[in-house]
Amino acid sequence: MPAENMWASFFNVELILSELQINSDINDLVEVGCGYGTFTIPAAKKISGNLYAFDIEEEMLDIVNKKLKNESVINVILEQRDILKQTTGLVDNSIDYVMLFNILHHESPNDFFLEAYRILKPNGKVGILHWRSDVETPRGPHLSIRPKPDQILKWIDGLKFNIYKEPDVIEPYHYGIIISKL
Repeated sequence: MPAENMWASFFNVELILSELQINSDINDLVEVGCGYGTFTIPAAKKISGNLYAFDIEEEMLDIVNKKLKNESVINVILEQRDILKQTTGLVDNSIDYVMLFNILHHESPNDFFLEAYRILKPNGKVGILHWRSDVETPRGPHLSIRPKPDQILKWIDGLKFNIYKEPDVIEPYHYGIIISKL
């Protein structure tokens, strides 16, 4: 991860949350890989329930925890966990929305969709955000492993999910997709 102030400069957080429809209609939300909390706190302030934020790095969770205390945000539950090895530990069919932001370049992206499907309520949504590969970006994974929108659409199991919002560029460096559980 680059320095936090540099990292934050890569995102128009309010635009991203708006485009991916993260709002008060959502009760409980899961964020996979919260990092510095770039999206954690703004998303937590928009939803009506709890935000479950997972990261594999304790240092990231410590940073987010300090921010939560400074901003008096009380609806975030932080947990250090590798959800691909341990799952989220959340109950089946219990979550309204899962954020998969800049994470699907992982070697087994389908495993994220499997866990999202397990924990989402029927009609629950997955917001996908990823670095574009059609423009130069100041950060992000190597171009060779960045999934393109059409590749992500091919990964989505049509027996489990519908495309709720087609891929759309979210300037300057990302694109977003929303899928919903059948």
